[in-house]
Amino acid sequence: MSVAAGGVQIGGVMLGAPLVLGAMRQVRARAEGRAGAGISQPWRDLRKQLGKQSIRPEGTTVVFAAAPAVLAGTTLLIAAVAPLVATGSPLDGAADLFAVVGLLFLGTVALTLAGLDTGTAFGGMGASRETVIAALVEPTILLSVFALSIPAGSSNLGALVANTLQHPGRVASLAGLLAAAALVIVIIAETGRLPVDNPATHLELTMVHEAMVLEYTGPRLALIEWAAAMRLTVLLALLANLFLPWGIAGIAPTLAGVGIGVAAIAAKVAVLAVALAGAEVFIAKLRLFRVPELLAGSFLLALLAVTAANFFTTRS
Repeated sequence: MSVAAGGVQIGGVMLGAPLVLGAMRQVRARAEGRAGAGISQPWRDLRKQLGKQSIRPEGTTVVFAAAPAVLAGTTLLIAAVAPLVATGSPLDGAADLFAVVGLLFLGTVALTLAGLDTGTAFGGMGASRETVIAALVEPTILLSVFALSIPAGSSNLGALVANTLQHPGRVASLAGLLAAAALVIVIIAETGRLPVDNPATHLELTMVHEAMVLEYTGPRLALIEWAAAMRLTVLLALLANLFLPWGIAGIAPTLAGVGIGVAAIAAKVAVLAVALAGAEVFIAKLRLFRVPELLAGSFLLALLAVTAANFFTTRS
């Protein structure tokens, strides 16, 4: 049944990610007084892009062509190994904190190199900005989750979730709260949401992610947008299960346990997505030179979380 749980995780992320993105856009539209295009609009956009011709700019190499597949593949691999529906995935041994962060960084690097490979001013500008953000985001993710791994005695994500289920009071500790705050900030930065980036803009002075994908069209653009939605969904699901893992199936999941796990993670991701979209209505995009300050603050929160976790673990 653990194999089925892993398959459900991958299928759920693939099918549900565009709906999560559509729900966020719909919430934001309603909050701004607009009707909105509907929750299923991202799926219609993907279908339209898949029917268009894929154009490859002159002078680009295999890096440009392979980047969408690398981005989508690394995201799906994280969805397969991470404890989203159950903690007993067949690939649970690979669900190490450092491996998951490495996969996230690999997808980011692939897209950054693709932006540079185009040789355009926009591509290089977006790649340089993304590199600065990634240099601060990835260490913060490592430190934030490492703060949870200190009392658990393991860097395996499944073990962290199981430890939280056994000792729920630990996530309400000072270290847990600091780690949660740091993770929220870096997830916003990693997925290109406000106030770090505005996914709805195409202004050259503000865009980061969009600048790297301007040269993509057709199926390759559809794959990038799909992968971005899946990355957002996976990170929200991980955030929910690391701090509120109730409802997740155990190491030996049953059919009923998998069903409950799917319902639980869908509800948690929906709540987080709606809360994030609602907050974006009242947040303005930061100036580019202020973004490192925000991310440095999140790194400091993560460092304090590790210090607090180590201190209280040593005393106990």
